[in-house]
Amino acid sequence: MIEVVIDSIRISLVSQHRIVLLREVDSERQLPIWIGPCEAEAITIELQDVKVARPLTQDLLKNVISELGGTVSHVLIKELNESVFHARLFINIEGEREAREIDCRPSDAIALAVRAKVPIFIAEEVMDVAGVEPEPDLQEAAQGQAEEAADVGKLDAFSDFLDTLDFDDFDESNR
Repeated sequence: MIEVVIDSIRISLVSQHRIVLLREVDSERQLPIWIGPCEAEAITIELQDVKVARPLTQDLLKNVISELGGTVSHVLIKELNESVFHARLFINIEGEREAREIDCRPSDAIALAVRAKVPIFIAEEVMDVAGVEPEPDLQEAAQGQAEEAADVGKLDAFSDFLDTLDFDDFDESNR
């Protein structure tokens, strides 16, 4: 299992859907997952610590689990089947040795994980198939090229200045 954190939630320019980017803890590799706008809002509300008047569905689920004597231990994005991600909630119940594993959508699992403040994991096979390395930011690359060109231009200007100097003018013995 690979631990991830929520890197960002982005809005698709072609649909109403959102993309949650999960970034590997010790790497820049990311897993993009399409989610609905309601789920994206539920995740964002919790990450930004926005107070809501009434509990959202994920708040309700967390409260029900707690009232029944359980705690969420972690969530796992376990499978990618026909371009659909499948996740599991792992819930510890008082008096039981093994955690209960419950099938759910990744977006709901992530929204619950941020509320319960538990880790999010991705199965290695899923990350190997669907994980991506982010491309360098085009703006950063362009800025770096501009800085290099400016530095070269400064050197050229300095070289031109040196070429115009008559070093005999600096020799004190000629005075």
